[in-house]
Amino acid sequence: MSLADRDEVTWLTETHLTRFAVSVGAAGIPTRSKGGVCQEAAMESNFSKGDARLGEEPRLRTPPQNQTPADLSGIDNKLLYAMPFSAKDLQRYRKDEKFSHRLLTPEEKVNLLKPYLPSPPPPLDRTRRASLSQVSREERKGKLGLRRFLRRHFHIFIYALIHLYFSIHIRLRQAYHAIGNRFYTVYHHHHHSPELIQRDIKDLSRLPKHLSVILTLEDQGRSGAGLEKLVNEAADIAAWCASAGITQLSIYEKTGILKGYVKETHQTISQRLQTYFGPSFPSVSLGAPHIPPVQSGLLSLSNSPNNENRKNINILLISAEDGRDSIVDLTKTLAEMSQRKKLQPVDITTELVDAELSESVMEEPDLLVLFNPFVELAGYPPWQIRLTEIFHVPDNQGVGYQVFYRALCKFAKAQMRMGR
Repeated sequence: MSLADRDEVTWLTETHLTRFAVSVGAAGIPTRSKGGVCQEAAMESNFSKGDARLGEEPRLRTPPQNQTPADLSGIDNKLLYAMPFSAKDLQRYRKDEKFSHRLLTPEEKVNLLKPYLPSPPPPLDRTRRASLSQVSREERKGKLGLRRFLRRHFHIFIYALIHLYFSIHIRLRQAYHAIGNRFYTVYHHHHHSPELIQRDIKDLSRLPKHLSVILTLEDQGRSGAGLEKLVNEAADIAAWCASAGITQLSIYEKTGILKGYVKETHQTISQRLQTYFGPSFPSVSLGAPHIPPVQSGLLSLSNSPNNENRKNINILLISAEDGRDSIVDLTKTLAEMSQRKKLQPVDITTELVDAELSESVMEEPDLLVLFNPFVELAGYPPWQIRLTEIFHVPDNQGVGYQVFYRALCKFAKAQMRMGR
């Protein structure tokens, strides 16, 4: 063993043993010596002690190159570096420390510390080393190889092919529906004439008594144009229903902004009906849940040959707060009445809930028309559409008479099985 190796082994041995000694001393753990006498394991670090071996001047122990001893001052965690030394080895180390570490040779210090050190990892044989090098070469080759390049571009090609197929399919479907909507728009145009609308529906076997529609507010009402468009759409639908003889219309808009403009909406609807019917337009009753309705009478009650065909139209404005919130409020009310013994639990039935919701919100509509390109109820009252026929035109944009007419045709051909 060379002199440098011996110095390194000596330093490592003293470092580990000193850490153990300081830790045991900081913890205040009594250690039993070979003679059976308990001693306090409180030892000071030997890094500051000199080495008077062979008559040399005292000097500080320094670690080998590229290694520094741990700072053993101020150890807070007890037994942080504690090693399970036997009493015999600990006594040998204390005796060596008492003689300024001149009692034990470096070889004896190594033998003293060796049983407490972990075993080194086994060296790799040639076969294992060759297999690892081969795997690393294959990995590097796979990252830059031809197979990886072809596999990646094959996946990209399949993705592009699927994307192309669905793009063409969606474009063709949109073109087909656009042509169909244009055909209905040209062939079945109302021209603001109730007679033409009645001619379109005269061959239908039945009409809904209660029609409901879902409208969407554009730009969330941040601009006045969105509100104005919404009011005009409600007026057009009201005029179509009045011309078709539908007396009950409910208009759903999620935010409920129309409820704040009941008088303005009523005035716009009356003007639109006057455009269709002339001076003897039907009377309009416009209201909302928990809001008194605004009514108007006929401007001309007589001297009109078609007055007997003029029917009043009732319009109800509903929003998202009339849906699930109404069911929750009704549930709380029934629960409180049951707790106060005003209502028996057996009396709470589906018929009771249906009657209460029909009175507080509205009755079930026969037909629900969506003017969106896809089916989206947007918080529509769920209880009222249990038996409702829902209609929409795929890829449709905006409110149009052709959607209204096709919905009436679909309703006339639908089979109402009522759960059977």
